[in-house]
Amino acid sequence: MAYLAALSLTRGRRAALAGVVGVALGLLTHAVLSALGIGVLVADSPLIYEALRWAGVAFMLFLAWEGWQGAQDSVAEETATSSAGQLLLRGFITNVLNPKSIMFFVAVVPGFLTVQSNATARLAALGALYVGIATAVHIAIVLLAAELRPWLLEGRRSLWVRRALSLLLAGAAAWLAFSTSR
Repeated sequence: MAYLAALSLTRGRRAALAGVVGVALGLLTHAVLSALGIGVLVADSPLIYEALRWAGVAFMLFLAWEGWQGAQDSVAEETATSSAGQLLLRGFITNVLNPKSIMFFVAVVPGFLTVQSNATARLAALGALYVGIATAVHIAIVLLAAELRPWLLEGRRSLWVRRALSLLLAGAAAWLAFSTSR
């Protein structure tokens, strides 16, 4: 969420919405893999789980560092350097490498399945519902950040806002590293 807010502030609403699509596709990927039973394999394999966990942490730290370093660049320069496709891909990678999403589909969603239900169809429906709700929340964050953008990016405030969001992203990476360890 911090990534999407930062994207909306630094690159604008349209760019951030591309990021939202990427995050939604990442969530959808987790839902599909869960419906196919692959999420359980990832959760049961310490090697795969740890590789994904640390890749996610590293990618979030990379985004935080990039935001910190780019805090002095103009918004126009930043917009010119990343296409909507690149921003979508970053959103996708950010979410696909998020072990919290994996664990949600492995630990929480199966609790809603019954012996009588068609597990694959039910997982697909629950996954679609989750992706829809999460995407609505992400869009709201992007739109709010876009509305606040003129005020937040005024003068020196811009530098501090971008750095604060970079610190939040780094903090989220640290939280992810410690809260998802086994």
